[in-house]
Amino acid sequence: MPTAFQDCYPERFSHCWGCGKDNPRGHHLKSCWDGEETVARFTVPPEFSGGVPDHVYGGMVASLLDCHGTASAAAFAYRAAGREMGDGGEFMRFVTASLKVDYLRPTPIGVELEIRGRLLGIEGRKVRVALSLGAAGQACARGEMLAVLFRE
Repeated sequence: MPTAFQDCYPERFSHCWGCGKDNPRGHHLKSCWDGEETVARFTVPPEFSGGVPDHVYGGMVASLLDCHGTASAAAFAYRAAGREMGDGGEFMRFVTASLKVDYLRPTPIGVELEIRGRLLGIEGRKVRVALSLGAAGQACARGEMLAVLFRE
């Protein structure tokens, strides 16, 4: 498996609940390239059940899109700059400015979900990413994110 974007995060950015390798209770989401798109796979544990039995809580769906989206925004920005994450240069960390989610059908628990990102555009510090989340080849949610390069 290729190196995950999140595995290139410096220690000070490795605490995220959704994707941080240093968060012992987090999900440790891993995103990587799949051609021109980004992809992550995740199986939601049963404690994240929503209002429909055996299906995922909507906030979990949004959080998976959020974490994959910001990692994807960074990956797209690195690629546009002719760089690779972990190249030793100044790290580019992106944060969510907006996230729109459309829930298309209940998302099942206990099956591997596929989360995908596709670049819509880059303008200065802003990256727009189209997102999708599916299970067993069926679309469960789609979204669009505006991510912004974090400045300290």
